[in-house]
This record gives sequence, C-alpha cells and structure tokens, in this order.
Amino acid sequence: MKFFEYSLANVDKIIKALGQTLYMLTFSAIFAGIFGLIIGIALVVTNRGGILENEKFNKILDKITNLFRAIPFIILVAFIAPITKFIIHARIGTSAAIVPLVFSATPFFAKQVEQALAEIDSGLIEASLAMGNSPLEIITSVYLREGLPSLIRASSITLISLLGLTTMAGMIGGGGIGNLAIAVGYNRYKDDVVLISVVLILLIVYAIQALANYLIRKTSH
Repeated sequence: MKFFEYSLANVDKIIKALGQTLYMLTFSAIFAGIFGLIIGIALVVTNRGGILENEKFNKILDKITNLFRAIPFIILVAFIAPITKFIIHARIGTSAAIVPLVFSATPFFAKQVEQALAEIDSGLIEASLAMGNSPLEIITSVYLREGLPSLIRASSITLISLLGLTTMAGMIGGGGIGNLAIAVGYNRYKDDVVLISVVLILLIVYAIQALANYLIRKTSH
C-alpha cells in the first residue's frame, strides 16, 4: 500500500478531478450532440439527391465542418479564446474548457452523423416521399428512427474521443483527470496518481462502450 500512499492521502483531490472530468464531458457532449446532429442531418439532406438538395449550401457547410475538424485542439483553444471569454467570462477553468471542447467535438460528431444517415436504404426515403411526408417527417421517422443504432454507435465514438480531449483540457487549466495525471502524477513523480488516472479513464470508456452496446441491441431491428 506504500505505492498508493500519496493517492490515499489525497482521495478528495482525485474525486474532485473525476467530478471535473465528468462535468466537462457531460455538458460538452450535450451541446456537441445537439449541434453535431443538426449539422450532420443538414449535410445529408442538402447533399446531391437529398430531400432538401442544395449543393452550394452543402459544400460551404462541409468545408466549414472539415476546417474545424482539421484544427488541433490546443490551437483551437487559443483561436476561439475571445469567444470563450465572451460566453464564460473567463479563458481558463473547467467551465471555460467546455467551449473549445464543443467546437472540437461538434464537427467530429457531425461527420459521424452524416456517415450513419447516409447508409440508410434510399428505398425507405423514396417510399416516404411517395406517401407525401414532409422533409421534417422523413427526418424524424426515417433518418433518425432507422439510423438510431448507427447514431448511438457514433455517439459512443464521439464521447470516447471527447473524453480524450478533456484530459488535454486539463493541461490548459481545465482541471480534471488530465491535469491530475500531469500536474501531480508526472511533474511530482507520483506514479500512483498516474496509474489511478489511467484506471479512471478506462472505467469511463468501458462504461460508455457498455451503455452504447446495450442501447444498440435494444434499438436494432
């Protein structure tokens, strides 16, 4: 137990770091999920042959999405710092980290949504159009309903990716497990803290994957 001496004496700090990570993960996932779903649907329905075909709009939206996907997270944090300051009234901290997390995760999830919905059988969409359903009805009853298992899978991939970004956010003042592992574990040579940080991250990943697999089985038909 001597190896875990520092960790046992600082359980409160570990719990606080875990709470910060879950806080960043939860709220950034909610906003990135909403925005990413909207953008992903827009990319599909405005594409060539889509129910709301608009190639010019589609190309512009696709280029913007790919642009933000290409920006490394650390650079993105600096790039949108004025926006973060405007929204949160701070550039560093756990809440401030949510803004760049959303900006980074949204385009990633949007492309995952686009790919998931593009796989839906076009015959179902044509049948829905023939029945006189509106674009909104087709989106909700065909795209979202038939693509639900794929969307859940895409959500789990995005959540795991987002979890990795929260650890990077810890390195720039966001707190959380990433900050704990680097600032305490690595910089102070507390190997037990590093080990516990890795275990906590893995447990969250396994929990996300297990929940996703359960929901996929329940929604597949």
